[in-house]
Amino acid sequence: MKQRLHWTLPKLSTPKQCERWSDLMPMMTWELWLARDIVTDNPLPWQKSMDKLTPGRVAQAMGGILAAISTPARSPQLRGKSPGWKPGQPRQRRIRYPIVKKNTPKLRKEQPKSA
Repeated sequence: MKQRLHWTLPKLSTPKQCERWSDLMPMMTWELWLARDIVTDNPLPWQKSMDKLTPGRVAQAMGGILAAISTPARSPQLRGKSPGWKPGQPRQRRIRYPIVKKNTPKLRKEQPKSA
């Protein structure tokens, strides 16, 4: 179940992020458990129909609920084309720094001195 709900999927860099993700996962599992009664089973062609839905099957059907609920946010307003740079405004190129190559030089074998 952990893999199906993507608990182990993210590669987080700090322990704090891992802790937050682990705190979020039980809440998501509860949400799926509570949504069991309001989702309809919509199995893929190779899946059998189920009476008691698993959390993975509920997650598969959550798209219908989210589409029905919609979003409280307004749709974005179209603003047209951006004006870009103002005429006569001085532009500066980005500062380019030289590439630093960190390698160790190989020691050359000494050639025998010829007469």
